Amino acid sequence: MGVRTMVKDVWQRLAGVEAAAGDAGMGERKTAMLPSILSPYRPAGRPGQNSLPKPTAANLRKFAETPVVRRAINVVKDKIASMDWQVKVRRGYSGVTVADAEARMKVLRQCLEEPNASDSFRVLWEQVLEDLLVGGFGAVEMESTGDPERPFHLWAVDGATIQIDTKWDGDPNKPRYAQATGRMGQESLVALLDDELMYLRLNPRTYTPFGLGRLEVAFETVNQFLSASRYAGKLASNSVAQYAIWLNDATPEEHDRLIRWWQDEIEGTGRVPFLSCEQKPEVIQFAGGTDADLRLQWQETLIRMIANAFDLPPMMLGVASDVNKSTAGELADEAFQSAVIPVAKLLAEHITRDLFAKKLGWREFEFCFNDLDSRDEMQELQIQTTLLQAGVLTVDEVRAMRGLGPLEAAVTQ
Repeated sequence: MGVRTMVKDVWQRLAGVEAAAGDAGMGERKTAMLPSILSPYRPAGRPGQNSLPKPTAANLRKFAETPVVRRAINVVKDKIASMDWQVKVRRGYSGVTVADAEARMKVLRQCLEEPNASDSFRVLWEQVLEDLLVGGFGAVEMESTGDPERPFHLWAVDGATIQIDTKWDGDPNKPRYAQATGRMGQESLVALLDDELMYLRLNPRTYTPFGLGRLEVAFETVNQFLSASRYAGKLASNSVAQYAIWLNDATPEEHDRLIRWWQDEIEGTGRVPFLSCEQKPEVIQFAGGTDADLRLQWQETLIRMIANAFDLPPMMLGVASDVNKSTAGELADEAFQSAVIPVAKLLAEHITRDLFAKKLGWREFEFCFNDLDSRDEMQELQIQTTLLQAGVLTVDEVRAMRGLGPLEAAVTQ
């Protein structure tokens, strides 16, 4: 028997064993989850060099308070939080087949508008969107109340404190998450089931259980921008000397005497100094003395890189050097399509799947934002009118798209 035949025979036997094992555990996962944890991912670059400061949660949130980053976050966060939204019957179902559809949708809307005793819809989800954009971790605790009029409560959770069990096998009775409270002993971790925590990840990847926030992408660029801005501020406030005075053939005693005279009599007084010497002193410039010394073009380049990390056109962060009337509208639409819509749909999908389906078991309903399909109200109105005239849509379907109830119900009320 040749070597090739022996290898083929062994491989067939191994394949038969694996197939039998697969039949015994039908539907179970075979691949390893997050194998990269054993050999952590390291970005390409020079060995031994790390960017300082490190992008910890505290540093990320500190950077989020700077003007340029705050503008980028608010463009996305405020737009989504202020959007009009609705709860409707999910695709594949109809209001006729779903029992008590109108009553249950009314309950869901009331609970989302007042998720707990102190927060409103906007206050709650602004906190979650902030963490999502900063660090890629948005977390909401979901708790059942047992009250049919208010079946759940929601609380925003610090996503940086959430730990994820990478060995969770899908059992709803086993904890999937845990919150590190910072306390000692048994209270150091708070275990949470899969249907007790809504965990939003931005830019999910296979080699880590955590997401990647947009500020994490721009962290090094923001650090460089702050350094350049700080240097320009010192330069503009004259706290950095940009010139020197050259005294030719002056003795050390004369040199020290002139310095003391200048500091005691001239500096800060506004007086006109009078100098008398054989040779006129020469002023040596260290820089050009123009705006180029402030590195304004470099700062603009860094702002453009920050805008790219947030999927925004530079115009949204105040860079309007290459913007005119013909391109401003297109850039605004690009910002809405690339930066706002993906995050809004991610949030809507989590509310539908985690809150409605997992927590309540109401898979017949879904959450959606009304402003995602079209940003132009007149354009949307023309499309709906055309579809009505062509018989593609009914009046009740158009009313549902605009967050209104059926026409018959509206007449009855």
